[in-house]
Amino acid sequence: MQIKEIEEYAQVRAKARAYLCYIIGRHISQTIINGDVSTVLGRLEPLNESITTAEAIYALDGKGIQITENISKDKKLKGVGKGEDRSDRAYYYKTQREHRCTLTEPYPSNLTNKMVVTASFPIVDEKDNLISIICVDITLENILRMVHPSSIDSFSGTLSKIAYTAFSIALAGVSLLLFVKGISAFLHFGLDFAALEINEMFKATILLTLSLAIFDLVKAIFEEEVLGKEKKEGAGEGHQTMIRFLGSIIIALSIEALMLVFKFALTDPAQLEYAVYLISAVALLLVSLSVYVKFNQSPTNKNTKNAQ
Repeated sequence: MQIKEIEEYAQVRAKARAYLCYIIGRHISQTIINGDVSTVLGRLEPLNESITTAEAIYALDGKGIQITENISKDKKLKGVGKGEDRSDRAYYYKTQREHRCTLTEPYPSNLTNKMVVTASFPIVDEKDNLISIICVDITLENILRMVHPSSIDSFSGTLSKIAYTAFSIALAGVSLLLFVKGISAFLHFGLDFAALEINEMFKATILLTLSLAIFDLVKAIFEEEVLGKEKKEGAGEGHQTMIRFLGSIIIALSIEALMLVFKFALTDPAQLEYAVYLISAVALLLVSLSVYVKFNQSPTNKNTKNAQ
């Protein structure tokens, strides 16, 4: 299960609820006369045929007790559940309180351990007393396929993951080559420490820093775009890829500026102004990164800081 799928569900939940409630409402009348639910229960099989991705469909009474067996295409779920007390479930007490069709947050199924959501549709009498609740369980993956297919297994979504994987592998190769080059620069003089040159040491440090920066970039891209891991708290909508990579580049340029200061101080002091230009550029990058992070903080993180 991927955190990214839960984030995408949060964005399309309203659309998913409207769609499922519409489908259920087409098959089942929300108000019945004289409390007779037999007609309603007889419509569960056709409802199951209409929602082909449903894990299970069942009905509860007004007290939250399941009054029908599960209707499901899954043999593990079919024909079970009757008599179960579901009055402690969020979909029951929310529907009981609001008397309207609702859709839950994702939660793990007790039988399959898959992340599912439940659409609950209230059945009331002419006096608006709750008589029954029709429940439709659907896995998180299937609900996203229904209302947001690009997030799961569409051609564009799959192609995007393949492309990011390929770029990650290529950049990892570049990072490895820079690492090998940097190590070889350190070992070039062997154990003859008297022959070590400051310039060579700085060059090796820059190569290793760039290697680390690119590796950090690869890690961020692979985690966010391929594995779909959750962004760190406080990152907001800004990619960790940008923040982490620019941070590593700033470090590398700072080392380069320091190297130029030492080099020009020893060989040609008149050229020190170019080192100053580079240091100014590093400072500008640092300020720009700070502004980027500031304006891409999540609203939750901002509110927490203000409260403190």
